[in-house]
Amino acid sequence: MTHKLRPHDAHGNHDHDLGHGPTHGHEHADHDHDGSWSRIRHAVSELFGGHSHDAADQVDQALEADARGRRALWISLLVLAVTALLQAVVVALTGSVALLGDTLHNVADALTAVPLLVAFWLARRPANDRFTYGYGRAEDLAGLFVVAMIALSSILAGWEAIRRLLHPQDVTHVWAVAAAGVIGFLGNEFVAQYRIRVGRQIGSAALVADGLHARTDGFTSLAVVAGAAGIALGLPWADPVIGLLIAIAILGVLRSAVTQVGARLMDAVTPDLVRTAREAVRTVDGVLDVRSLRLRWIGHTLHADGDITVAADLPVAAGHDIAHHAEEHLLDALPRLAAAVIHVSPDGAHSHH
Repeated sequence: MTHKLRPHDAHGNHDHDLGHGPTHGHEHADHDHDGSWSRIRHAVSELFGGHSHDAADQVDQALEADARGRRALWISLLVLAVTALLQAVVVALTGSVALLGDTLHNVADALTAVPLLVAFWLARRPANDRFTYGYGRAEDLAGLFVVAMIALSSILAGWEAIRRLLHPQDVTHVWAVAAAGVIGFLGNEFVAQYRIRVGRQIGSAALVADGLHARTDGFTSLAVVAGAAGIALGLPWADPVIGLLIAIAILGVLRSAVTQVGARLMDAVTPDLVRTAREAVRTVDGVLDVRSLRLRWIGHTLHADGDITVAADLPVAAGHDIAHHAEEHLLDALPRLAAAVIHVSPDGAHSHH
């Protein structure tokens, strides 16, 4: 007996239309939230079409996570656009090739928000007979694009450094170049911290990878500052040498991003998450054993698939109720859980997994 489970509201009504979309299938009811943050969270959810009955309601959290991800992308896009514009003005005044490269990096970094925004938009579409799990995986595919951009940043930074070692160029207004480099670093580091924090909070590996990409461009900006300082001290070779070191440092960031995105595409989850979920199901009255429990991320929501053992002489309705209670425990234990399928096996039955 298999029981397909969906998040439900406080009245026990199942939501059969859960996704990242702006609507869901239960009626509104009067209720209060404690604390200013709960009221703010509730207002944001209402703005994007969500409504919750419990402070930790999974429908509300899915909507909120989607809204926070898109908000992080739009704000970071704006910050990087302003950063690149300020740097472009200095490039026009000084003719700094290094700063031109850094400006182009910032433009490219800002543009990586576009495929992620498209992925977040796609994830809001409901599942259908072709994409039965919905479109959340588009977010993970966008993460591959970000990884490619980080690799390209490393290659371009290394190439530019080698070219300038072989063909040194004069740079005017050195302190203006340094100041623009500082602006580039501050803008990128703000965006990096913001994207990484929100990405980790909502469970988006692609957004974390995009934050790491912003950090690589911050490193490039620091190279511009260090190179300008070297030129001011009469060491023209310092700029390209530091550029080479930065290109190598970006490879370290690339490794971290590949690990994040690759693990997500391979359906990896943290073992602690699985242990938490398994323990939550084991505490359900009537569950004799948890034969298997699998979790996977699709975009920034979790999906669960479990097989539990119950007494062989239980009626079908009783087994259904136990599966329903297992769902409730899973929803309480895993805030990002969007759906679960629980198979109920009688004690003594052979496992089919």
